[in-house]
Amino acid sequence: MGRDVIVACDFSSKADVMTFLDKFVDVKPFVKIGMELFYAEGPEIVREIKKRGHKIFLDLKLHDIPNTVKKAMSVLSRLDVDMTNLHASGTVAMMEAAIEGLTRPDGTRPLLIAVTQLTSTSEERLKKDLLINETMENTVMHYASNAKISGLDGVVCSPLEAERVHNKCGKDFLTVTPGVRFAENDKGDQVRVMTPAEAKRIGSDYIVVGRPITAAEDPVAAYKRCVAEFVD
Repeated sequence: MGRDVIVACDFSSKADVMTFLDKFVDVKPFVKIGMELFYAEGPEIVREIKKRGHKIFLDLKLHDIPNTVKKAMSVLSRLDVDMTNLHASGTVAMMEAAIEGLTRPDGTRPLLIAVTQLTSTSEERLKKDLLINETMENTVMHYASNAKISGLDGVVCSPLEAERVHNKCGKDFLTVTPGVRFAENDKGDQVRVMTPAEAKRIGSDYIVVGRPITAAEDPVAAYKRCVAEFVD
């Protein structure tokens, strides 16, 4: 499986996301549909974007008791998405239940990845707010190991952790890394970030890029620059 750039379509309405996607005529980017757009428009927005020829990462970050997550995943499996996710902190039992629910009767399923720690979480917040006294690296590696044990395909992690995840869990265990910015971009609310070229160098499989593309003066050019730096 090759590298790819996933465009975070963090829009609040169908009109906004379709206006954005209409700019892409000769290329159909892999797109991320997150909570904002999904909660605003519901499952139908997933179906419509899929019909336009885009791969979809449905980013809802499920986290609940195992049975609830299993049932939710069984519903999401009916949408033709290519990837979805949950929080690794929900425990191995929850992740195993998610895999069971996501797997269709014919044995197929979307890729399932786990969030280790959000890229907005610093080492200080890990300790002060979450009362986790392990280092960020140890926490991420432990969560990644749990995800692999549970049968998941990979994790969402900071690009700073992607290489270590591969070293611990194997090169085929996917790393999906948000917090990617061009060198000249503002970091926004992300605190653990990297450029596309740097993410390529350390072995990220997918990068998720939002505002550097969606807020760019020329989004298509920004997307193609990102692909050139990360994929080509």
